[in-house]
Amino acid sequence: MNDIINRAERALRHDLCDHCLGRLFAQVESGTTNKERGRDMRIAVALDRGARSEELPPHESCWLCEDLFEQLPRFAEAAAQKLSEIEYDTFLIGTRVDPILQDREEQLWSEAGGETAEPIKAELNREIGKLVEARVRKEVDFTSPDVVALVDTRFGHVELNIAPLFIYGRYRKHSREIPQTRWPCRMCRGKGCKRCGGTGKMYQDSVQECIGDPLVREAEGRDHFFHGMGREDIDARMLGTGRPFVLEIAEPKKRHLDLREMERLANENGKGLADFSELRWSTREEVRQIKAATPDKVYRAEVSIQGKVNKDRMDEVIESLNQARITQQTPTRVAHRRADLARERTIRELAIESLEEDKLVLRLRTESGTYVKEFVSGDGGRTVPSLAGSLGVPCQVTALDVIQIIDNANEG
Repeated sequence: MNDIINRAERALRHDLCDHCLGRLFAQVESGTTNKERGRDMRIAVALDRGARSEELPPHESCWLCEDLFEQLPRFAEAAAQKLSEIEYDTFLIGTRVDPILQDREEQLWSEAGGETAEPIKAELNREIGKLVEARVRKEVDFTSPDVVALVDTRFGHVELNIAPLFIYGRYRKHSREIPQTRWPCRMCRGKGCKRCGGTGKMYQDSVQECIGDPLVREAEGRDHFFHGMGREDIDARMLGTGRPFVLEIAEPKKRHLDLREMERLANENGKGLADFSELRWSTREEVRQIKAATPDKVYRAEVSIQGKVNKDRMDEVIESLNQARITQQTPTRVAHRRADLARERTIRELAIESLEEDKLVLRLRTESGTYVKEFVSGDGGRTVPSLAGSLGVPCQVTALDVIQIIDNANEG
């Protein structure tokens, strides 16, 4: 106890408020406030000096915080007012403090010992948070709040850091002319130029915009981001039960969206291009899971055969490639944006749906990451074995559909 009193006496060489004095001993005892601790320590120092308990060391203006804690109600009111501009269920308070005050606090710790101290920002966050909680009647969440109200204690200004919304769904893409995500113009990088007609985009529509644009309007958000479980080529359709995705809406002012209505709006906006289903609330963790997923895919490929191949020979080659392990060098068409690597993939299932003289329709299930077009064409020998290489005649995919993503919802 004597050590604690000695530390308090050293601290009181400066004129300190009860908050700043008590905060030095925040970890000494629990169940009380720093203000109460400071008052108790001031009395203990007075008694140690032989004075009566009412003869406390004098206090006029706090050397450390400049009596910042007297402004707590003003900060809380400003935070509550700012929070009233958005929809939220949980919140957290953060603060910016004048660096000069933090420098003084570190000086005090060096003079009186800071091993049991609490930083001034921690106390401000907590005490303002208590006042705000009483005003707004919302819950404080220390791990994943809907919004963080950041109070600048120098000016009383409040900024909101609003957590994004995450919405899971599945999409089907019916157009062979739109990409999955927004594609900025290569010439102007999104600024707008003659090549893109001032739009800043290579393609005027995308799956992302079909759903993202109406939802970001409804949520009054700043922007949207699209996280898909892989992607298909622009000229490939995505059919079956669709591809899983999570839409992220940045800085939404409204969080209480009717997802059934959002699904309707997205389908109306994407009519003829893409449709959406199974919308539900999601999380950042699910985004990580979706991005890391490597599901098998089932395709239907229409193939042009540039040479004569009889049915027996075709059956023989298809049988040889069923469950084949293939090696694919990075395709020529994507080599400009991906590392030139050799990847091994498995053709898990391969079957003929129809065969005409110069046209073949294949159904195949492949390991994630398989380049189907190159498996068919051989890509100039960069994929081995390939359909074209095995048949000995040029083959080219003329139409490609993803007809199933074999994720957890579509096993088997």
